[in-house]
Amino acid sequence: MTMGCPYGTHRVLEPAGVLPQPAWRLNSDPAIYDNEILIDVERLNIDSASFRQISDEAGGDPGRIAEAIMTIVRERGKMHNPVTGSGGMLIGTVRQVGPALTTDLRPGDRIATLVSLSLTPLRLEAVRRVLPEADQVEVTGTAILFETGIYARLPSDIPDNLALAALDVCGAPAQTARLVKPGQRVLILGGGGKSGLLCSYAARRAGAAEVICFDYSEESLARARRLGAAHRYIQGDARDALGVMRAVGEKVDLTLSLVNLPGAELGAILATKPTGMIYFFSMATSFTAAALGAEGVGSQVEMLIGNGYYPGHADLTLDLLRESSVLRELFEELYA
Repeated sequence: MTMGCPYGTHRVLEPAGVLPQPAWRLNSDPAIYDNEILIDVERLNIDSASFRQISDEAGGDPGRIAEAIMTIVRERGKMHNPVTGSGGMLIGTVRQVGPALTTDLRPGDRIATLVSLSLTPLRLEAVRRVLPEADQVEVTGTAILFETGIYARLPSDIPDNLALAALDVCGAPAQTARLVKPGQRVLILGGGGKSGLLCSYAARRAGAAEVICFDYSEESLARARRLGAAHRYIQGDARDALGVMRAVGEKVDLTLSLVNLPGAELGAILATKPTGMIYFFSMATSFTAAALGAEGVGSQVEMLIGNGYYPGHADLTLDLLRESSVLRELFEELYA
């Protein structure tokens, strides 16, 4: 048997001795080890912060966006944006399952990977279509899932593109459901985006006394108002820390920072009680800025890194789409 490391270190080309996520370059050869899974990739959901950076750099041109993605994958053996440090996730069809794996997956099964593209060996033959409004690209290529990699079977009752969009951020609503305590006041920065809509609904469902949706775009706020999960809607720039604090008023118990731009750390800190908590889900977050910023304003607020994994997160998120017809309608409009 040719066994690889369960964590994928055997695929690291440089630098030696690190895990696949922080590695600069991976071996994306589709010839699998006995404890790996080979996937024929159909679509990538690029992390929101990463897609925005690539799109801005490319002037919004789909052809240049596609070439930028191809260049990153060609150079790094994975979709790991060197500017934002983030990746995304994929959907595809299982082609081959290593004989040493204990799994019920079989060739032909369609899955979404629930680990970041920033650690997934990926080889692309082509980017066939760019979908800027969904942060997605249709591709032809292959990917490797390690022994420890997690995945979800694609549901039969939800279209692939909707499932991919929701599963890409499924850690956020799952963590929201865990963190929100009945009677708490909750602020959601970036509340009109896909993770914001899911988190607003999850927070209200968990018994929040007040959900405050804060977003820069009136279009995003209009979506949030249609969902109706929040109690207050505020338009503003999350990077304006004092503006956020003034607009929110009385400090909240829990803030979810979902903004896909850097610079929103202090707004979250100033709007949250010193004894409260902030969940930074956005990959645009500077944890240095968050830690030193809280210190600088004398806040002991507890801050959580946006770990995208929580047990049952995929099923919980898909169930939110099944439960709320309005939430599903909004996702269909955005990602259908």
